[in-house]
Amino acid sequence: MIKKVIYIILLFASVLFAFTIEEKLAKEQNFIYNAGAAPQSLDPAKVEGVPEGVFARSLFETLVISDENDKLIPGVALTWNHSDDYKTWTFNLRKDAKWSNGDNVTAKDFVFAWRRLVDPKTASPYASFLTYMKLLNASAILNGQMSPEALGVEAKDDYTLVLHLEDSVPFADLLTEFYVLSPVPQKLVEKLGDAWSEPKNIVGNGAFKLDSLVLNEEAKLSKNPYYWDVKKVLLDKLTLLQIQNSSVAYTRYRSGKLDVGEFPLELLDSVHKDYAQELNIGPVLCTYFYEFNVKNPPFDNIKVRQALSMALDRNIITDKILRQGQIPAFVFSPPAINAAEFISLPQWSKWDDNKRHKEAIKLLNEAGYNKDNPLNFTLLYNTNEDHKKLAIAASSIWKQNLGSIINIKLQNQEWKTFLSTRHLGQHQMARAGWCSDYDEASSFLNTFLSDSSNNTSGFKNVQYDKAIKQAYKAKTEEQRARFYAQAEEILDQEVPLIPVYFYTKSQLVKPYVKGFKIKPSQNYYFKDVYILEH
Repeated sequence: MIKKVIYIILLFASVLFAFTIEEKLAKEQNFIYNAGAAPQSLDPAKVEGVPEGVFARSLFETLVISDENDKLIPGVALTWNHSDDYKTWTFNLRKDAKWSNGDNVTAKDFVFAWRRLVDPKTASPYASFLTYMKLLNASAILNGQMSPEALGVEAKDDYTLVLHLEDSVPFADLLTEFYVLSPVPQKLVEKLGDAWSEPKNIVGNGAFKLDSLVLNEEAKLSKNPYYWDVKKVLLDKLTLLQIQNSSVAYTRYRSGKLDVGEFPLELLDSVHKDYAQELNIGPVLCTYFYEFNVKNPPFDNIKVRQALSMALDRNIITDKILRQGQIPAFVFSPPAINAAEFISLPQWSKWDDNKRHKEAIKLLNEAGYNKDNPLNFTLLYNTNEDHKKLAIAASSIWKQNLGSIINIKLQNQEWKTFLSTRHLGQHQMARAGWCSDYDEASSFLNTFLSDSSNNTSGFKNVQYDKAIKQAYKAKTEEQRARFYAQAEEILDQEVPLIPVYFYTKSQLVKPYVKGFKIKPSQNYYFKDVYILEH
């Protein structure tokens, strides 16, 4: 009896203790996050960048989404399945999914959105994405040979979406998470045209709805009362800042006006010292690179491209400037991404510095460049302190290794202008970064296909296109990975880009922010975030 009483007392005490240490939610559930730049648009069909993805994933929801470990989980689709040959995929939509105006989200909204994405009239920067999925007739529609209505996506009924593919794509469900495949409200788009996505008009199906947007400053969002999982969304408000300057972001973070923030590269040591418990560093599936415009001189000459790639000492950038675990890159696809296991480093990357530099000078001489006729070009980057530092570093490395054979001018542009310049082919060399749209090597390699809308280098290569096409037709994962390795070898030989490093992500996160962690995909869903009392 005494033992029983003691047990009950101890049990009661443990319960009381549990309640005393239980996390208390803050009364004001407002999360402040920096998207990094003003969005090109709020229309999922008109955007292409990481900042745009932050907005899109907050305002819209795709068929599938991912958890904190990047595993697929249901979004608008409750379940999905595929035929034995992976050419037919069926998504069963939840019946409680609604737009932020209370209307039902149906399979027809997805059909309308995807047809609109590939319609040449839309001029989407991601128009090629459904060709990566091998959706039936997507390529023919983009080429103007068929109408958007011929696209291989079907609303079998209001809550059943069927995809018909031209080839077997075992990873097609991974692609459906990408934000450009968000549904759009057909009635509103048909009524207002492009004006549907203006801040005063926009209707989404995500966990949050837009209340206001001041470009280059901030966007204010609030919980969408019609969101199907609204009861589990703890945030009442979401504020998305658009700060491109890391010093400004760091100042905001230190003053408590930003919950997740960045910091300038030169402050890494002091950040480690002052904010060790708040500093989060993790790998992400992204590659930093310099892109050539191969259509115009001087980079229409392959020897010039090869020389600059060989003469760039990537380890100086990763080890002396960045210093956050970044890995020097000599191929495009990150080593951690699926189906990249047979991609190997080029032989020249294993040479010592002196041999590489001598070969680079030899190549430039063979291309007609020397002290009397130096190579002159402009390196373009989007306005950002860190990109500027890296551009200065790369220029210094080239100058050190190549001497008076080379002269480099640096130019910066704001984000939207920068993207436009590249798409118009008005650059010579441009800083670029590519992050995975889904966890498979084709997410990177598809971007250099001859007909890819993401290809701003002008690179076209029949053998490269063939390798990617064969990868999609491969019967096994190993065969597919080997074709990807062939494609990487062609990129190394033809050099439409200079891979520089594989990213890590460094962010300061306030200790009262819960439900947020760095994901390799960077597909963040703020529906899971909440704020503790502080």
